[in-house]
Amino acid sequence: EPLAALAFKVVTDPHVGRLVYLRVYSGTLEAGTNIYNSATRSRERVGRLMVMHADSREEKQSAGPGEIIAAIGLKDTVTGQTLCPQDNQISLEQISFPEPVLSVAVEPKTRTDQEKMSTALIRLADEDPTLTVSSDEESGQVILAGMGELHLDVIVERMRREFNVDATVGAPRVAYRETVTQPATAQGKLVRQTGGHGQYGDCTLRLEPTEPGDGLLFESEITGSTLPREYFRPIEQGFREAAQAGVIAGYPVVDMKAVLVDGSHHDVDSSEMAFKVAASMAFKSAMQKGKPALLEPIMKIEVVTPSEFLGDVLGDLNSRRAQVQDMEARGETQVVNAFIPLAETFQYATHVRSITTGRASFAMELDHYSAVPKNVAEKVAGN
Repeated sequence: EPLAALAFKVVTDPHVGRLVYLRVYSGTLEAGTNIYNSATRSRERVGRLMVMHADSREEKQSAGPGEIIAAIGLKDTVTGQTLCPQDNQISLEQISFPEPVLSVAVEPKTRTDQEKMSTALIRLADEDPTLTVSSDEESGQVILAGMGELHLDVIVERMRREFNVDATVGAPRVAYRETVTQPATAQGKLVRQTGGHGQYGDCTLRLEPTEPGDGLLFESEITGSTLPREYFRPIEQGFREAAQAGVIAGYPVVDMKAVLVDGSHHDVDSSEMAFKVAASMAFKSAMQKGKPALLEPIMKIEVVTPSEFLGDVLGDLNSRRAQVQDMEARGETQVVNAFIPLAETFQYATHVRSITTGRASFAMELDHYSAVPKNVAEKVAGN
């Protein structure tokens, strides 16, 4: 049976370097052989294979179905990719990771810290697929985005402890989103005459709200020869690029469908760039008409607290705009399940320990996005 192995974890070992943890589903993986990565469509060489124990490593020459093994020598394979023979390619189901919901800006304190921080972040992002690293074009700051306050605190602490990076960390920023709440149609038309060829692009888009989680969709209702099909793709590109910044506070737009309903062109002056600009104009105008709304990440939280502190915990959750779903007794403790806006959870770990004398614990994960109350939306837009 041909080899199929899934990479599910990447770590950097101080003694042997980069380790890729693999689960072998079929076939045999052998040390010292070349293998094919079906995701990157490139060949990799497996150097050594090891079975990892708590404080020791056992070297092996091969691994078969059902075994979990750590491979040394794989330079480009990351979490979620499949390794297989090149002449029998297969792609196992990929691991899906949630989008980041919180970001912070980090600035190294010295030039030496800056060089070390670059190395640290490359390695940490390689190990952690839920961490994204980007650069703010205006400020030049490095932006770390992740799953929440604790996640980013751990990343910053690992930079300090493992890589000796001293950095200043900015205030957390919530990853808001924008959408429309009702259908709206608008025309975008670019007509520009210069000395030579002019610029002409004309399209009409209808924006419609879609189901949560749908992202951005695009389709055309144009039939016949109203508009050459070669301009459909630039119009979609213009829409998608414009949707990276909404009209309320410049956050990415989600859960929306753009329908191309009309358009016109000029035989000489029309170009792909002109239609991209026209689509951007139509998008912004239609979004203004479509009662745009700001969306915020809503976290599912479970708080386990001794019964005598239940009232304090519930009162605190209510003050943070949380919606309690249910409560249950578990021995001498009470378990509270609720939905809470991410923006209201900053410093929650410290606060819940304070009001329960350190005896409560909680777990939290992203559940969905929901419309922000008007007073909060005005405050976010003002920032």
